[in-house]
This record gives sequence, structure tokens and C-alpha cells, in this order.
Amino acid sequence: MQPLHSSHYLLADDLTWPLVCRHHRYPQGRWKPGRMVVETSPHNFQVWIHSHTPLALQDKRYWLKILRSDPAADPANRFGRCPGFCNPKQKYRSQKGQHPLSKLIWIDWQTEAIIPAITPQDSSRSRIIPFPFTPVGGVCHQSTICRKQFDCGDESRTDFAYVLALLRRGLNDIFIRDRILTERTCWDSHLGTKRINHYLTRTIQRAKKIVQNNDPAKNSKYTQTTLVFLSKKMADLAI
Repeated sequence: MQPLHSSHYLLADDLTWPLVCRHHRYPQGRWKPGRMVVETSPHNFQVWIHSHTPLALQDKRYWLKILRSDPAADPANRFGRCPGFCNPKQKYRSQKGQHPLSKLIWIDWQTEAIIPAITPQDSSRSRIIPFPFTPVGGVCHQSTICRKQFDCGDESRTDFAYVLALLRRGLNDIFIRDRILTERTCWDSHLGTKRINHYLTRTIQRAKKIVQNNDPAKNSKYTQTTLVFLSKKMADLAI
């Protein structure tokens, strides 16, 4: 099968289940936006990603390499296996002469993934952020950032510094929550979805007040310390 508007879809092929979970699910188990997951044969998967904007072939090839898709599965005019149909490859034929059915594991037709366009120069540089991420803002925001660049030696302070930087780049609350959920690995101090959501909402709202007021003198010692650290990082990253 192939989507009608193929430029808006990216097909990652020949994936193991650990790779599917690593790139297409959050640590808490929730699926990332715009995914359709198909088990094409036992323990082998394809993932369709519905992109918010059309993707050039060079963009698709770049991201498929990052996602560790089958290098032989070039995205040009690419077809995927349709759930409910047999996989006719001889190597999957059982002793009884039967072939496995492709199975639909997950589908999200309501949301879309935000996948940034890649320039030829980007493809030769190492990637420092998880897929997907879109830098937003003016021309001074061309460099990409990730959470580990704002490490304050404390999970909460690191989150706060990172959120401040993302807000200053024009990212909205939804994308910021996605970045923290994707990039933070230790949630021992906020166990459970409800507590994590409350923590993220509180952190983002506090950071938004700082950005809107833009007055460090009115903030607590904790916030001032974080802002000093952030200002140094922003200078280093030319944000």
C-alpha cells in the first residue's frame, strides 16, 4: 500500500520491536504522534509517519538513516505492507505451507509528526537531538539544542533551564512537553502519569512567567541560579 500524498509520509522499514519502542513511543509507553505500526512478519515491523509538512527525498533518506530503517528500502515511490494480507516471502513460509498475515499494531490518523527539513549540510553533521524536533523562531535560532546541554546537576533545574531556552525559541507548550518526555530518562521523583503531567505544567508555567516578565530580579534564588546557568549556555550556543 502507498499513501495518496506520499510526500507527507515517511516509511521506516525492517525494524525490531526495541527500535520501534525507542523511536516511536515515549518512555511511559504512549505512542508518538502520526504513527501507524504494522507487524509485517514475526518480530519485524514497518512504521508509517504522517508528517505535518511535505518531505523531500533527501529529508526522508536522512531521517530513515537516523531511525535505522532498512538501507535498501529507499523512500522513492515506496510501498508498505497492508495489514490483513499475507507476507509471501519464502523465508516466512511455515511447514504447513502458510504465510504470516501482516498485523496492524497501532494507528493514529488524527495527529501529525513535526519533522524538520534537512539541508545538505545537516546530513554531514552529527545529530544532537532525538527525532523529531523543529527549531522555531528567527534567524538567530538556527542551531539545534537538546536537554543534556543544559545539565545543572539536578533533574528539575535541568528541565527548567531547557524549558526556558525552548520558550525563547518560540516553541509552544505541546512541543516542550514532548521534548522533556522524550529526552529525560529518570522520573523517580515523579512516578505516575498524573504527577508527571502536573510537574510539566507547573514547570512550563513558571518558565513562561520568567520569559514574559524578563526580570530576573523578581525571581527566587533558585530561579536566578538557573538563569545564570542558562545565560552562559545560551551564549555558548549562540541562541
